[in-house]
Amino acid sequence: MEEKLLFDHHKLIVTLNRLAYELIENYDDFSNTAIIGLQPRGVLPARFIKNKIEEIIGKKINYGELDITFYRDDFRSSEKQLSASPIHIPFSTEGLKIILIDDVLYTGRSIRSAMDALVDFGRPDKVELCVLIDRKYHRENPISADYVGKSIDTRGQNQKVKVDWQENNYKVWLKTHE
Repeated sequence: MEEKLLFDHHKLIVTLNRLAYELIENYDDFSNTAIIGLQPRGVLPARFIKNKIEEIIGKKINYGELDITFYRDDFRSSEKQLSASPIHIPFSTEGLKIILIDDVLYTGRSIRSAMDALVDFGRPDKVELCVLIDRKYHRENPISADYVGKSIDTRGQNQKVKVDWQENNYKVWLKTHE
């Protein structure tokens, strides 16, 4: 197996900060906006970005965490018992601008499932997507990210992006299996 380091801890923090600033550029006032992290792997980048935005603008913004386990089109085909993470969206999404945050965009199936789940909380005015890594090829759904930390070309299923969220030592790897 071949491993290539895409982000070390420092570069990952710089990228998350950049994504927070990009969101601030496009949303002057976050009063009608919510950030929602996708469980489980989108929650840490979403929390980081939310905290950075709050620090910069000096006020709290709507924040939630969404689990899509039972909205996935393949959840019935799993042989192992699935366990969902808690959903925490303490507000209606009706009329809000929603920023979904996940770690890696690959086929688009998770994001499609997230949009299905999101309407259970109201009809948003707008939904945008922020991802740390965009694996540009192999989409199964016509979904693209509005905010991207890094775009990479991958050769399909023999490559995997691994985001390591060990405390104070975040890293992103591209792993190739022969």
